[in-house]
Amino acid sequence: MSETAYNNRTVEGFLISSLVWGVVGIVLGLLVSMQLWEAAFNFGQYFTYGRLRTVHVNVLAYGLGLGAIFGLFYYMLVKLTKRELVFPKLARAHLWLFNIGIAVATLSLFAGLTQSLEYAEFEWPVDIVVVIIWVIFCVNIFATIIKRKENQMYVSLWFMIATAIAVAILYLVNNMSIPATLTKSYHIFTGLNSANVEWWYGHNAVGFLFTTPILAMFYYFLPVSTKMPIYSHRLSMVAFWSLIFTYLWTGAHHLVYTPLPDWLQTVAIIFSLMLIAPSWGTVVNGYFTMESDWSKLQSNYLTKFFLAAVTFYGLQTIQGPSQAIRVISSLIHYTDWVPGHVHMGTMGWVTLTACAGMYYVFPKIYATTVYSVKMANAHFWLVFIGQIMFSLTMWIAGIQQGAMLKMTNTDGTLAYTFMETLAGIYPYWQLRTVAGVVYAAGMIIFIINIVMTIVKGRNILASQTAKA
Repeated sequence: MSETAYNNRTVEGFLISSLVWGVVGIVLGLLVSMQLWEAAFNFGQYFTYGRLRTVHVNVLAYGLGLGAIFGLFYYMLVKLTKRELVFPKLARAHLWLFNIGIAVATLSLFAGLTQSLEYAEFEWPVDIVVVIIWVIFCVNIFATIIKRKENQMYVSLWFMIATAIAVAILYLVNNMSIPATLTKSYHIFTGLNSANVEWWYGHNAVGFLFTTPILAMFYYFLPVSTKMPIYSHRLSMVAFWSLIFTYLWTGAHHLVYTPLPDWLQTVAIIFSLMLIAPSWGTVVNGYFTMESDWSKLQSNYLTKFFLAAVTFYGLQTIQGPSQAIRVISSLIHYTDWVPGHVHMGTMGWVTLTACAGMYYVFPKIYATTVYSVKMANAHFWLVFIGQIMFSLTMWIAGIQQGAMLKMTNTDGTLAYTFMETLAGIYPYWQLRTVAGVVYAAGMIIFIINIVMTIVKGRNILASQTAKA
């Protein structure tokens, strides 16, 4: 077996792994959404909202999201450097360790072992495994880029480098803890410092797991799938460097109206507003790439995935900075508006781009075509509609929730109790579950389409081998 085939097997392994973990995460997400409006769906010690919400977030972020990132990065890396991976066997070990790590991490969260830090819940033994996985990944990424045969460094490679370096720094700093036992540790930072470091990490984890890797995919797969060169390489590099400089300073906008010093909050707010420009640099680049031939939206089913995804990205990066403004934050912070904002990014921008990337890669691996374009189109419209429904219900719920929490009587007392605000948004939570079912139906069609594409490709290879 050639090295190329071996590397494709590793790519395929990561992408299939991400789909498996995606099924687990989506099913748990639907259950979690139902637990909010019907207490009976909380059952047993391990299947309560407190446990499942954390498992849902981590399985989708790291199992589905990171699995897709690893697989698509390895695929793009070989193409953009015009050489094989320097360490193909190390990449194979990376695949196995990744799945073992996700399984152990998931079980630990089910068991209630957590640092209680958002996106950094894993206890220290799991953190060590995560660091090993990331080191293996970085070794292959940087070694292959250094030994590349293509002198030109396309922008996707820059986003890969930023992802590798930034995630390493963020994870190491925020997960510095003092072990007390095998299953318990305590954050080395305390009080306000712990909160500040945590949200420096938390917001930049979004930036360097849900933004820079997806931008790498977008800049690679949009041109190769449409056979149209990116509108402006210079604009892509300006967007890259300004994004990297701006993103790292925005984390404290999660702590507006807290004891964090006002000047630090203000710095985060200013940089959050500045973040609109580099983000929209990519949006403009994407739309202008398609300007010369909009007919691709009809003739190439992947085009609408990428354009819808980058549109969600653009909306996300207006909404997010706007939320950082104090007067807006005072209304919607700590309400359901925030999960509506987050899910527009994860369900819209991230998942649509990653799915489109997989639609492109699997047929290439097997030198065939996708099993069904009609199924791909059905997948797109279901997840598009499901995501719109999901976010809208949460935005409306958040505004209502925030307004009710702030409303006062003439004597200055609160007009509504906290429980009354919860009762008021139950219908929106139920609609969110419906939206989740619509979205999940689209993802089921996607998975079936990918599986049938693999079966189709393997049957073609088997027939070719038999003839030979």
